[in-house]
Amino acid sequence: MAHPKRRQGKSRGAKRRTHYKAEAPTLAVCPNCGALYIYHRVCGECGYYRGMVAVEKEAAV
Repeated sequence: MAHPKRRQGKSRGAKRRTHYKAEAPTLAVCPNCGALYIYHRVCGECGYYRGMVAVEKEAAV
């Protein structure tokens, strides 16, 4: 079987990876408390998800 004479260069791999970027998550405003949360996740402030209590949160004293 044939083998490559040498490995591909660094610039060729870099060109292929130019579109791999970290993106900021899309945030939404919680309708219950007004805090920002990530879509499809429970609100970290009040514990609500889609209008229902998903996680019981203690009141801050």
